[in-house]
Amino acid sequence: MLTVNKLIPGARGLAPVLLKRAAEVALGWDVRQKSRFDATDSQGRTLGVFLPRGTVVRGGDCLVAEDGSLIRVLAAPQPVLVVRHCSEHGSAFDLTRAAYHLGNRHVALDLRPDRLQLEPDHVLAEMLRGMHLIVSEEQQPFEPEAGAYAAGGHAHDPAHGPAHAAPAPRPVAIPVRAAPSPHVHGPGCGHDHGHGHSH
Repeated sequence: MLTVNKLIPGARGLAPVLLKRAAEVALGWDVRQKSRFDATDSQGRTLGVFLPRGTVVRGGDCLVAEDGSLIRVLAAPQPVLVVRHCSEHGSAFDLTRAAYHLGNRHVALDLRPDRLQLEPDHVLAEMLRGMHLIVSEEQQPFEPEAGAYAAGGHAHDPAHGPAHAAPAPRPVAIPVRAAPSPHVHGPGCGHDHGHGHSH
């Protein structure tokens, strides 16, 4: 077994030629959120990964083995719920509203420009369909948000210097606006429900 105890986030600072020659390991989210795990890389080597407690491995990171060899991490496709807005009867803002409600439930959420992704959950799927969103089950890489205050959530290259350091978090006043009335479907709602996709 080859011991791995170093991680280079995003493979920063490594020459492309080194990464091209590196072995790869495809890992699902359930493994990548652990700091200690075993895996087999693309060269057939068994890896014993021992990273500092609380370390999360992301697709695009690079592991460094005890012999100095590099292993590129790929986020393996896994079952996820993919949530998209209904272009016929809704807007992209519906995804923002869904992200808010999922965040209130502390759901691990992968935010993409055109969709949300979360781990399969039939109760949440029905809630989202009830919000008039399109929910499908797919096999996709899953990279949930780390959270605004997570360690290493937004790393900067030290070469940028202190002028580029992230400012200390401070409270922000958010104006409160009355919530829009819910989008109700039923008799007299004003549009046809015979569109060709399932919710």
